[in-house]
Amino acid sequence: MALDKKKKITRKSTQVKETPEFIWKGKDKKGYEMRGTLYAANVNLAKAIIAKQGIKVTRIKKKPKDLFGGKKKIKPLDIAFFSRQMATMMQAGVAIIMSLDMIIKGTDHGGVKKLAEDLKEQLEGGSNFSDALKSHPDQFDKLYCSLVYAGEQSGTLEVMLGRIATYKEKTESIKKKIKKALTYPIAILIIAFAVTVILLVFVVPTFEELFEGFGADLPAFTRFVLDLSRWMQAYWYLMIIGIVVFIILFKQIKKRSLKFQEFLDKLSLNLPIVGTILNKSCIARFTRTLSTTFAAGMPLVDALTSVSTATGNLSYEYAALRIRDEIISGTNIKNAVEHTGRFPPMVEQMISIGEESGRLDEMLAKVADIYEEDVDLAVDNLSSLLEPAIMVILGVLVGGLVTAMYMPIFEMGSVV
Repeated sequence: MALDKKKKITRKSTQVKETPEFIWKGKDKKGYEMRGTLYAANVNLAKAIIAKQGIKVTRIKKKPKDLFGGKKKIKPLDIAFFSRQMATMMQAGVAIIMSLDMIIKGTDHGGVKKLAEDLKEQLEGGSNFSDALKSHPDQFDKLYCSLVYAGEQSGTLEVMLGRIATYKEKTESIKKKIKKALTYPIAILIIAFAVTVILLVFVVPTFEELFEGFGADLPAFTRFVLDLSRWMQAYWYLMIIGIVVFIILFKQIKKRSLKFQEFLDKLSLNLPIVGTILNKSCIARFTRTLSTTFAAGMPLVDALTSVSTATGNLSYEYAALRIRDEIISGTNIKNAVEHTGRFPPMVEQMISIGEESGRLDEMLAKVADIYEEDVDLAVDNLSSLLEPAIMVILGVLVGGLVTAMYMPIFEMGSVV
């Protein structure tokens, strides 16, 4: 009972964010060891609060701050899990404030706990849920808040949270698969580069000492490799600086130049193998987002505006905005989609069927399911496709360097 009282005091105290938190140990009247945390203005007040519960404090101290400062970062997958928890509890008949309270008690994630506490505090202060979410734009974007608002207005918030949870889970899953698809080729290039550097810096110099006693001209390819090895040993720091500067400039130009971003997005969609996966993932995200927003009762024009920022690629963002503009001018959605040239005939036909039958959200969800499965399969197959590529790339690099080093020896052998 004493511990329950302490917890109530703790929750009330969290409303004052600057109040320090204390960790304490003590014993109750029966001699049982108790421990916990609470917020108080100072240590003396903390002791007094605990003493009122009939607990004798044996140890108390301020809770240390996190090593790197602040709460643990909240990731998109954490928000997806938060949404699923809220949907499940509310569909079971649990009130929204109580649902948040259960998340606060049950989560080990400091960031999510603080987020839920703040949302609960705002709701207790009279705010509605969508307005409380808007105060955390880093975690809840405009689309999320709009969907929650639609659920509040229609009286189906628990149903809407379930749809949002499914949407977040699906979109984060597809993002994870795309990262996996892109990481694998990049990892191959990094490994190949690292192997080349190791051979040039540590292996080639041993051959250079051997060649000095030959007294004959070395083959052009061998001289090139030796010169490259000498440069790398002498100016390795310039290479590192160059890589760092390139990465910084690349990120800054990408951030500031819309044309450069457009070029990169178009290029990524036309890459061999990976480009196909990226196209399918964009279609999956487009149809999944449009299905969710349309099912929520959002007007199609507004839904397409929200969808445009959710595709993750400027080419598909512009396609979504073009579809919106053509619908405003009177074109049906099937023809508007066809005019973009971005979507396969199957997608166009499914949208046409959904539009004619009045089940557009269901058809879009089915299209999303199909393309999400395609992306999943393609990413799994990518590993098997790239394994031979790894062997070929490493074989060419290592074989080329070995050939360059042994060419003078082979030439001497032929002369002898």
